[in-house]
Amino acid sequence: MRAPAPSIANQSEDDTSAFLNSRSIYIRYSERPAACRLDRDAIGSVDMPPDSSIGFIGLGTMGTPMALNLVRAGTPLVVWNRTQSRCGPLEQAGATVASDAAALFARCGTVILMLENDAATDAVLCRHHPEFAKRVAGRTIVSMGTVSADYSKHLLDDIRTAGGRYVEAPVSGSRKPAEAGELVGMLAGDPEDLKRLRPLLAAVCKETFDCGAVPAALRMKLAINTFLITMVTGLAEAAHFAMRHGLDMDRFADILNAGPMASDVSRVKIGKLAHHDFSRQAGISDVLKNNRLVVEAARNAGIASPLMDTCLSLYSETEGLGLAEDDMISVIHAIEARTEHTSVRRGVPPHDG
Repeated sequence: MRAPAPSIANQSEDDTSAFLNSRSIYIRYSERPAACRLDRDAIGSVDMPPDSSIGFIGLGTMGTPMALNLVRAGTPLVVWNRTQSRCGPLEQAGATVASDAAALFARCGTVILMLENDAATDAVLCRHHPEFAKRVAGRTIVSMGTVSADYSKHLLDDIRTAGGRYVEAPVSGSRKPAEAGELVGMLAGDPEDLKRLRPLLAAVCKETFDCGAVPAALRMKLAINTFLITMVTGLAEAAHFAMRHGLDMDRFADILNAGPMASDVSRVKIGKLAHHDFSRQAGISDVLKNNRLVVEAARNAGIASPLMDTCLSLYSETEGLGLAEDDMISVIHAIEARTEHTSVRRGVPPHDG
């Protein structure tokens, strides 16, 4: 006897991903993810034509300030988030909060997704369910999160087949640039769609760059992330080296900030180290996800990635220390742990020097 199909409404992201990848499972209406359930009383009919409102789904560390900047720029924004409490600041700023994801898609001709991963995107779009075509047909789906390039290419094919349009628009930057509306956007898709979306994204990005056809924007984002991750990891290692040699850390910061290697990122991260501030801007969990995407893409293309392989180990170790929600500069703790382990093995006092 076949076991009943499991509900994913309260499952973890990993469980959701596994569930969504199992296409042979029959899903009864009552057992669909909450994002795929249709509130017909709230929206009247899922086939109603969308209006000029812009939809925004995904109000996390990056999504919330991005959506707030859109509202402040006068965008008629409709928002939805799986954790409804995160919609509060947007509602106070003037956005409309949809009762569920279906209501948002029914109302909006353009929907921005700032979601964590493939599984979350599939769940919101109801991909592999009959509702998928109803959600995307006649609409432009703008994916601003970081997912794999291969996933994005297949999603483009599915959305086009269903009668919708799709644009990649990943961004470079963390929470602070997101709050200031100073992210850098990378765009891929139909040139007409990019031309239409660029004024909308001006409230979020200080600059946008056309990268060509899907999935070129996501591949560009992974290339940019390769530099970012190795740079911040190198800074953490340099700071650790200076600390263990008893150097004046204020002088270390002054010299680095005055030199040609200084950047907005390095100045912020040095300041966080100086004040032992590991509060999240670009979180360890997000950096680890992006690191994995880079390494996987490199392997699939037969490309060596020696620095990113090392970073992958370090960020995995940092997460293993219980620091998944801390800022990426907390990778210094994994480096410190390696030093302690080496010192113990060699019988050298840990802070000798």
